[in-house]
Amino acid sequence: MPLIYETIITSLNADGQPYIAPFGIRERGDLVIMAPFRPSITLDNILLHRCAVMNLTDDVRVFAGALTGRRDWPSRPADKVYGAVLESALAHRELQLLEVREDAQRPELVFNVVHEAQHLPFRGFNRAQAAVIELAVLVSRLHLLPIEKIDVEMAYLNIAIEKTAGEREMQAWQWLVERVENFKAETNLGNMA
Repeated sequence: MPLIYETIITSLNADGQPYIAPFGIRERGDLVIMAPFRPSITLDNILLHRCAVMNLTDDVRVFAGALTGRRDWPSRPADKVYGAVLESALAHRELQLLEVREDAQRPELVFNVVHEAQHLPFRGFNRAQAAVIELAVLVSRLHLLPIEKIDVEMAYLNIAIEKTAGEREMQAWQWLVERVENFKAETNLGNMA
């Protein structure tokens, strides 16, 4: 299995406005690999400008926010590429697109890291942060997974939330739970139990 890191990718649209999206990335030597599903605003932006910024943050609200319509997070211009760095990033890596391996469903983007910087210390792992990230991944696949699987996973992940969450993790969790409940209501799955 490939090692995947959960990150926040920022890319700029044609008007120069940042677009924030969670992405799992892989590394191969000094290269960074992304494989976005089509259609993808991030993919369109990267193909337009041939660069992106990988933000490493422990503020899980950014992950949850991107999946629940809350994409407006403070940022500043990147140092070496045409991009944006999240203010909440503990570190960031500025990426230049080297290669696109075409695929109808999920093209593979290969990047070179042209700049990286550390901004804040990493304080350690929190189980609630990991639970929010896991629920965010599930929410990003609501249309693909059986709702029963989502419910079972949420119940298990909620244990970490109840035991270890801080204010930011609780807020992010609630946003994602609301998204799942809205999905059930929209698809009438909530009434099938």
